Order: sequence, then C-alpha cells, then structure tokens
Amino acid sequence: MLNNFFFPDTAYNLLGFFKNEDIIYAVVEQPFVKATEPTDLEVVKKFMLVNGFLNTKNNNYYNPDLGIILEDLHDENVLTENGILQFIDTVFYIKDNFYEN
Repeated sequence: MLNNFFFPDTAYNLLGFFKNEDIIYAVVEQPFVKATEPTDLEVVKKFMLVNGFLNTKNNNYYNPDLGIILEDLHDENVLTENGILQFIDTVFYIKDNFYEN
C-alpha cells in the first residue's frame, strides 16, 4: 500500500495469495519498466529529500515526519525511463510511532 501511495506509476496489483509450508505469500505484479538510461543515485537522493526522506546510509531513507523507512533504493530498484525515476521492488518499514503522527 505504501508503494502504491508514494509511487503510483509502479503500483503493485494484488493477484492473490500462495501458501507454501504453512506460510502465506502475497502474489503481486507491477507494470514493466524499461530503463532507457542509467540511474543517477544523486538524482534519487535529491528526489527523496524533496519528498521529506533523509538519506540514512547507502541507499536507505527515512522520513522522520511520517515514521517511514524506505530501503534498498539502488540502481537496480530505481530505474530511469525517459528521464523519470521509476521505483520497483521497494522495501518499506514503519516505525513504532507511525500511527501517532
């Protein structure tokens, strides 16, 4: 849900669920993104900062106002398609105080 809110161009579509050895997995799909140029991670960092996310280390970000952590935004998970950043395979976490904000 967080990916769909922040990155609607690459929104997940829930196809259903899969059970394997008593573990239930969500089955999702995203629109296909074709990278047309290399992703500049400095551009990603500036984009995230403008949207309230601070770079904590490497390719990980934190929004202190929302209590949201977004990790793994390296150049294989943020593709550049026709000059536009496209976020795929995002990893969100929410801090314990998320609902208090």
